Amino acid sequence: MSRTEWAMVGLLVLAWIPGVLAMSEVWMSVEYASHGFLVPFVAIWAATAHRETLAGIEPRPVRGGLRVVALLAPLYVLAMVFGNATVVGILAVATVVSVVLALRGVEWARTLRFSLGYLVFMIPLPIAWVTPVIFQLQIWVSTAAVWLLQGWGVSIFREGNVLTLPGDRSLFVAEACSGITSLITLIPIGVFIAYFTDSVTWRRVALVAAVVPIALAGNLLRVILTVMLSIEVSVEFATRGPLHEWAGVLTYVIGCFTLLAVGELLRRVTGDADSARPV
Repeated sequence: MSRTEWAMVGLLVLAWIPGVLAMSEVWMSVEYASHGFLVPFVAIWAATAHRETLAGIEPRPVRGGLRVVALLAPLYVLAMVFGNATVVGILAVATVVSVVLALRGVEWARTLRFSLGYLVFMIPLPIAWVTPVIFQLQIWVSTAAVWLLQGWGVSIFREGNVLTLPGDRSLFVAEACSGITSLITLIPIGVFIAYFTDSVTWRRVALVAAVVPIALAGNLLRVILTVMLSIEVSVEFATRGPLHEWAGVLTYVIGCFTLLAVGELLRRVTGDADSARPV
């Protein structure tokens, strides 16, 4: 890039520091948004996979691209004034795309479409959207866990997301146990795995769709094990301390490996096990 282009990018980076900090506050405070820190780095890494292709593309800046960047600036200021991290995130992605178009053109943007699109996962989701989903997940996992445990002869009952255990002990299925963190954070991983390990569109879609049952099943197993530990030992032992925290981490790790296994199974079942696509 020319010195002028480097200067412009540098100014934009400085201008967007407050916006990144605003999103970082959400990434740090909301567990299911914590993956936002990693998304830009993953997007940059994915972009480097196309460096040879980009080297052969002649830059053809889009006329008016810089005007779009300029138009986004006041919207960014308003979003910061009103403290809306979701809008800030949307404008951040729009600004990056506009800068690529303004400096390098459509072909560059088309080549980098995965990296640019992947940035969407760093946008903090509106709490008003997520809260109803969390509630439904809490009810679902509570209902499914009680149904399975009763089928195994365990004396357990449910009222909302509160489980009544033998001995008149209660276990509350909290937001952390709803599965929302696994669901939201596994989707970007599923998209990444699908893009870099396969080249068939329907298998990519199937792999990303598999995130939902994998996340729900993993969290259901976690709740069932928590209930059994609460019955056999104590509610405090099962729901507090490092054991409970590591159970969440283990559930997440198992989900990641399950996604890889599902991708491999799809390729083998369709007789195309060697069709991995690095970029």
